[in-house]
Amino acid sequence: MQLYPVAGAKFYVGPAVNLVPDDTDITVANFATDTYLEVKGWQTMGSFGDTSALITEQVISQQRDVKGKGTRNAGSMANNFLVLPTDAGQLAMIAAAQTDYNYKFKLLMDDAAPALLSVVTMTIATPGVISWANHGLVAGTPVKFSTTGALPTGLTAGTTYYVVNPTTSAFSVAATPGGSAIATSGTQSGVHTAITAPTGTIKYFYGIVMSSNEQGGGANTSRVMACVTEINSAIITVPAVG
Repeated sequence: MQLYPVAGAKFYVGPAVNLVPDDTDITVANFATDTYLEVKGWQTMGSFGDTSALITEQVISQQRDVKGKGTRNAGSMANNFLVLPTDAGQLAMIAAAQTDYNYKFKLLMDDAAPALLSVVTMTIATPGVISWANHGLVAGTPVKFSTTGALPTGLTAGTTYYVVNPTTSAFSVAATPGGSAIATSGTQSGVHTAITAPTGTIKYFYGIVMSSNEQGGGANTSRVMACVTEINSAIITVPAVG
């Protein structure tokens, strides 16, 4: 049995929007290029996800209540944060609570796979091919390179690339997931190393910040900021990669 702890998850607030798209029009592309601020000091994660309204009709001829599903509600996510007066994310949540706008939100779960590491060889070709015996990587896996010398022209150490055209012991890389394979040129030297850059599950949604109340307690408790976010859209899930 695999457990998935809440510890290590991160909560981010993004920009305000004037219009929330219909559920059928919401994709990862609506969120992926935005800038998000982490709201630090996250102490308690609230619940989130759809619950359907119950429709009940009393049918005389059947002597039974007939039930169906109505509209869906993605929930009120009640999060608590330890008060950090200068944290940019907390200040953004306080500001959001004072407006009527919807905001974009991102949750990053701490369920990324361990990174894989191997010495690799590279070809100078169109596209360049990286050889890694029995790598097991699938298309779209993020990967970075380092070297004791110089990588071929077209690749930069420390930059995240994405696996394309994988075979059992080789693959090419692209600058974006599903993009065109990168051509390599020039010369190379040294020993090259590839390491995967796994990411955890990501959740995206639109929501309205209803409150950002500061709460106290007894002498031996910390001040917390209680934020309630009414989720106002479908929740888009990006599975863990890597």
